Amino acid sequence: MENFLELLKKRRSSRLFTEEPVDKDIVCNLMKAALMSPSGHRINPWEFILVEDKGMLKALSTCKEHGAALLDGASMAVAVIADTEKTDVWIEDCSIASIIIQLAAEDMGLGSCWVQMRRRSDADGNSAEDNVRALLGIPANYAVLSIVAIGHKSREAKPFDEERLQWDKIHIGGFGGE
Repeated sequence: MENFLELLKKRRSSRLFTEEPVDKDIVCNLMKAALMSPSGHRINPWEFILVEDKGMLKALSTCKEHGAALLDGASMAVAVIADTEKTDVWIEDCSIASIIIQLAAEDMGLGSCWVQMRRRSDADGNSAEDNVRALLGIPANYAVLSIVAIGHKSREAKPFDEERLQWDKIHIGGFGGE
């Protein structure tokens, strides 16, 4: 594994992928990383639905009006869902799991992009979560936070430019300090 700060600089959202499938061993390691994601009190309200079927990826790409079309070109996707009856911090826990999946994908040489589903809608105003829930057979007590698109990058993006770090967002000792 490379230096963590280098991994953060290198990880950029990938919206275009090659046709190459993701190796099964890499998929297994991605899921291991997801299952090791931290959660409050180790309740682990998250669950993950791995989608590799091209027809289903295409269907998921229309679940919301903007920002999901890239799912149609991904090799795979991971729907990050949670049992909302287990904890009131499921959003935080699923957010952490989503970014862990993205960082693991980058570390394994893959591209990824977070596709937000919670509180989003399709072109007709229907809930994106309900659309995903119907397609993937998700029970009503589960919420859909995101779908992480994953695949081999069709191009490398420029790493994050440290010159663009917003140091004015760091406050020492209290808001507005130093």
